[in-house]
This record gives sequence, C-alpha cells and structure tokens, in this order.
Amino acid sequence: MKPFQQDHAIETIIFTHGDSDGICSGAIAKTAYPDSQIYFTSPVSLLKKLDLAKGYKRVIICDIAIDERTSTELLQRLKEVAKESDLIYIDHHPIPENGWNEKWLHNDPCVCSSELTYKVLAHRLNRDVRRVAIYGAIGDYADDSDSVKLWCEDWDKRTLFFEAGALIQAIIYAGREFDFKRFLVEHLAKDKLPSDIPEVLEFARNCSELEEQLRLRIKKQVKSLQNLAYVIDPKGYKSKSAIYAAAYGQRKVGGSAEYRQTKHSYDISFRSRSPVDLNRILRDLAPRYGGTGGGLAEAAGARIPVANFKNFLNDLDIRIGEEEHRLKEEHIIDKCH
Repeated sequence: MKPFQQDHAIETIIFTHGDSDGICSGAIAKTAYPDSQIYFTSPVSLLKKLDLAKGYKRVIICDIAIDERTSTELLQRLKEVAKESDLIYIDHHPIPENGWNEKWLHNDPCVCSSELTYKVLAHRLNRDVRRVAIYGAIGDYADDSDSVKLWCEDWDKRTLFFEAGALIQAIIYAGREFDFKRFLVEHLAKDKLPSDIPEVLEFARNCSELEEQLRLRIKKQVKSLQNLAYVIDPKGYKSKSAIYAAAYGQRKVGGSAEYRQTKHSYDISFRSRSPVDLNRILRDLAPRYGGTGGGLAEAAGARIPVANFKNFLNDLDIRIGEEEHRLKEEHIIDKCH
C-alpha cells in the first residue's frame, strides 16, 4: 500500500470520497482508466486539492458534494481545469441552483454516485463492474433505484449483501487510513471480491464488535425531543449512532453529536426515516446558529458552536415536525420514487 504521489507519466487523476460509495465510485472509474492515480478528498478540501490536477490529461471527480460556501470559486476553478484537462465530475448530492450546468457535470440526486459513475463510464466497462456499483448503492442506502434493482437480478442477492456488508464495515473501521482505502480501490477495480481482499473480513468483524458495544451504550444514553432523538459523544461511529438514536429514541430522525475542542463546536450526523428533506432544512437552519449543514435528504450533517447547540436542536425538532405536517397536508411524494 503506497502513499499517494504525483506521477504525470500517468494521464488520469481520480478524486473521490472516502466512504463506501466514494470508494466504489473510484474503483469503477479506475476500472475504466486503469492507469490512474486515486486521491481521497472532501467537499471542503476539493478546491485546494485541485492544484494536484495540474498536468493530468484527465481529471475525474466522484461523490464529492459541492460546498456552497466556496461554490462560486470552485466553479471558476473547475472551468480552468476543464480548459487544460478532460474533466468528468460525477455526484449525486444537491447542486447550487445557478451556474452549475456545465457539460462535464453529471448529477442525479436520485441515485448513488457508484451507479451514476458506472452509467457515465459504461462505454469503457463490462457488465460485471455493476457488482461494484451495487456494493456502493447498498453502502449509500440507494439500492432501491430502478437500475440497481434490475442489476441485482444478475446476482445472488444474499451474496451481494454479504460482500457489501463486509466491505462497508471494513471501510468504517479503517477510518482515515487512506492507504488501506486506496488498496481497496485497487483490488475492487480488478473485480476482486471484498471477502478475498486482505484484512477486510478482520476489519469488518472488529467494526461489528464495536458497533454492538455502541448500540448498547446508545440504548441507555439516548434523549428524545418531539420529532428528534439524539446522543452526545457516544464514543463510536457517528452515522451508526444516529441510526440507533432514532431506533431507541423511537423517533424518525436520529442525531449523533461529537464535541470538537479545536472548534469548540459539535459535529453532528443525522439519519432519517422521515419524508422531510434534512439537507434543505439544515442548509437553512445551521447558518442561523453560526454553523454549517447539509448533505442528502435522509442523511446529512452539521457543525454547530457549543453555545448554540441546544437551541439549534430545539429549533430543528420544531422544523422537522412542521415539515412533516406540511408534507402530510400536501400529500407530497418523494420525486425520486
């Protein structure tokens, strides 16, 4: 597992996210362009990291949401990249309403990035690569799209979920071990089963053991408001903590907050079984409390200063209830289903 190094003898650089959907998207892109470099980044870091793209013939970006705070500057920088390189930007997160209509941007909020990456690069891929896209869809709770349901018919679904589950748990356990994640991309791009990749099953087992301990802690620690249940500093995986908070708090939306001393703020993950659009609510509400927020309709996050945390949660709880009531009254159906 070698650390990332710039090598301009290689024509393609792939920027992708470090979660399961991002890793599977990156693996699909690397299958299409085997002689490529993989670099993991995030929405807040992409603008700066694009400096690494200089000199490459082809630049592919997968599963990186657009940070609205820097969206204008990012768009201008991407236009500059597109003048020098073949740019392909593939993402499923909501995009800014104005200006983001470039031909190099492939966006569909109704599917995961893995599915979208396969479709965009399908002319360079064989059908078997759809299996990696399915892993990414399962990891992103997006395996109910029409295409993924159709693709699953070509495989034993039980095996798909076993392999995807092992991969997802291993990725979560690895955390910020990006050398290991790059190692995963390399193997998945060669159509290796996750269970055959060294350390995956061991990491997955370790993750599951920690998750079980986490679940039992949350069962005792969860607090519930009218529409939102949450835990503070659960000492474990935030996204999983949010799911268990909703389950044991008996609410449709769960949140998990971790204190960040350097920022004197709480980083919060939310998971929802409600029809409300968490992304839209958080993008509007978080800045009112000196923070930031956004993500997907059913899975989003926020960073809120400690002094404003309680008021933010109370306001969010009210907004969720109001939005649920409005949707019920208007009989609004999810546009993706």
